[in-house]
Amino acid sequence: MKTRYLIIGNSVSGVNCIEGIRQVDREGEITVVSDESVFNYSRPLISYYLGGRLDEKSLSFRGRDFYGRNGVELLAGTRAEKVDPERKEVTTGRGVIEFDRMLISTGGKPFIPQLKGYSEGMEGLFAFTRLDDAIAMISHINKNNTGNAVVLGGGLIGLKCAEGLIERGIRTVIVELADRLLSATLDATASGIIEKGLKEKKNCEVFSKDSVEEIESSGGKLSGVLLKSGRKIKTNLLVIAIGVRPNLDLVRGTGIKHNRGIAVDSRMRTNCRDIYAAGDVAEGMDGLLGENAVIAIWPVAARQGRIAGINMGGGDAVYDGMFPMNAVDIAGIPVVSFGITSPSGEKGYEVIEKSGDGFYKKIVLKDDVIVGCIFLGKIERSGIFSGIIRDRMNVSHFKNELLRDDFGLLVLPKEYRKHLVTGEGIEV
Repeated sequence: MKTRYLIIGNSVSGVNCIEGIRQVDREGEITVVSDESVFNYSRPLISYYLGGRLDEKSLSFRGRDFYGRNGVELLAGTRAEKVDPERKEVTTGRGVIEFDRMLISTGGKPFIPQLKGYSEGMEGLFAFTRLDDAIAMISHINKNNTGNAVVLGGGLIGLKCAEGLIERGIRTVIVELADRLLSATLDATASGIIEKGLKEKKNCEVFSKDSVEEIESSGGKLSGVLLKSGRKIKTNLLVIAIGVRPNLDLVRGTGIKHNRGIAVDSRMRTNCRDIYAAGDVAEGMDGLLGENAVIAIWPVAARQGRIAGINMGGGDAVYDGMFPMNAVDIAGIPVVSFGITSPSGEKGYEVIEKSGDGFYKKIVLKDDVIVGCIFLGKIERSGIFSGIIRDRMNVSHFKNELLRDDFGLLVLPKEYRKHLVTGEGIEV
């Protein structure tokens, strides 16, 4: 089989790559290889599926006619097993596919630590990164009449999984090694508010500075966990959600350069001719640090995929970098964070904060430039700050107004407001 464009992966970066290609080339053959059997779905929404708030059809972010309209052959349920960059071939479960240009968007895979008693085939052990995980978890809960569960990991994936379990009426314990929840994106104050909300509003306990020491089982089925603190918890459901790493299985030993993720340039090209990478597997520019890094979030994957597609199709598009950002609702508390929210002991950072009943705001600056912020409870105007951070605007003239409830575009310099209204991608 031969194709002009081959895309490995069918999540947001792969789908946006299709759209990028079609901006430039309306005719070239596109083949998508995905090891998942589903059409497409929004990964951030699988917690709502787990909790019963959405059905499977509601998870799709492109309609069922998307692939046909764009002349795409989707090989769902097909695993890419080996890539030969020099011969421009990929071996799959359906045979060898030759390509002219290829995107690798294999995403990430959950990190499973070495745990005493762990067995890969043990019934009751789950990750939570794919729709299949949620489907299998629901089946397990129904089959075993699960009443309580343990989630190992208090990051974003762990908390969203915990919320889905809680919505199903399952008593949930979150175990987090760090001193707080969402330690990578929130400071101690914001995390404390989230933890309090979980305990007060939800059927949930949080054990921080703790971890799973041993997994207990009987007859190949999970029966409980022993924590490092000495606590014992009987359960038939353990979710391991301590982190996701770039899925580099396809590129190891191939000559495609990779560090933590696949190294790419500003056009999402790898070091191998006509091979591109995007999304959670790619190591692209971090707009704050000024160096390549893996930023495993949906907006980054979407933009990288589209830019890769435009360049694969013969156009010219540049990825100038993005930065970590998250917008979630935990325990009914909306929270948005951008960039560096807990600066290290390095000198030069300035922090301004404001809090009150049900809200918390924090701005982190360096040399009068915002490098990070947290908005919790009151998030209505938080979107303005992503542009201010991205454009490295000097805010010294209106620093005292940043945390006002009515802070808005009129405070910003006139020329910047004009850019927001008329520039590429209206952002107001």
